[in-house]
Amino acid sequence: MNIEKQTFSFLKQLKAHNDREWFQANRDAYEAALANVKSFIGALIHELSTFDPHINTDIQAGKCLFRIYRDTRFSKDKTPYKHWFAAGISVDGRKLDGPEYYLHIEPGKNFLAAGYWRPAKQHLDSIRQEIDYNFNGLQQGLRQGGWEIGDLSTEDKLKRAPAGYSEDHPHIDLLKLKSFILYQSFDDEQLQGKQGLRLLSDTARRILPFKSFIHEALDQ
Repeated sequence: MNIEKQTFSFLKQLKAHNDREWFQANRDAYEAALANVKSFIGALIHELSTFDPHINTDIQAGKCLFRIYRDTRFSKDKTPYKHWFAAGISVDGRKLDGPEYYLHIEPGKNFLAAGYWRPAKQHLDSIRQEIDYNFNGLQQGLRQGGWEIGDLSTEDKLKRAPAGYSEDHPHIDLLKLKSFILYQSFDDEQLQGKQGLRLLSDTARRILPFKSFIHEALDQ
């Protein structure tokens, strides 16, 4: 199972012709690309279910997919469509309030991520508390999958120490994080190849010990 070359071709053309007239004229190409991505997500869900106890085969690919239509109400960018496909994979599809997988398919910018993006305060407090009490557990979970602390995304981070922690805390850089994410990028050719699904599955296996650390912090 793979992402077809025509799917990437459609996304490239959509980026170059991002208007409703072009989209309607090329709706058949969109439907074909959408079907390809849905099938791929369904296959990935099946693979994830074989090793992640928080994923099962009852999860529907359609509920994981994000809409391709952009919400332009509060944006200066009024282009009507995203030029990528994306899916949040969890027991609640793309709407889980907890750790999940995120698949992003965009020419030249493909990646698989997993972890917890912007948890609400109660969950964020629990994760920070677990890091404070059990840093070794986090480090072990990362190393078990071949990752290091420095591999965690730092794009979403506080400038000051969160309430209850001081700037001289030994793990303050981790405690300042507002999201807890690992991700791996992939070339278009990798996802188009016969081993595309396996590459994603292998990456998810490597991330699982870290994802499990977050589940444990939340008593899930």
